[in-house]
Amino acid sequence: MPSDSLIKTFTMGLELTMFTAYVVVTFITMMVSTFYAVVDFMHCKFVLVNMARLGLPESSLTLLGSLKAAGAVGLLLGLIGVSVIGTAAAIGLSLFFFGAIVTHVRAGDRSYWFAAMFLLLAVATLVTDLAS
Repeated sequence: MPSDSLIKTFTMGLELTMFTAYVVVTFITMMVSTFYAVVDFMHCKFVLVNMARLGLPESSLTLLGSLKAAGAVGLLLGLIGVSVIGTAAAIGLSLFFFGAIVTHVRAGDRSYWFAAMFLLLAVATLVTDLAS
């Protein structure tokens, strides 16, 4: 039977590993969300082409960019200690990218893999947040 100190050391190591995973995954998700918020605000050509393919108006880019930016700011707040905001941001981004996949599918567009990748990042952020 392992000693209590060995179990405590293992548990502390596991907590540190989960926290490190949380910081890394959250930082990546935050950077990706920030980048694509800026791309939306700039109305980049590839985004406009995608919006047209989905039948979405160009005017919705400001809202979509704002939601991504808000998610990134919320994740940053979570990293610096306001954990409930970070958790809410991870949930919000997960729902946002789930909605993006639904929008692609409803439009008959099978190129939803990018949104799926972002959804996985957001969910990984949420899971590591809750586990750390």
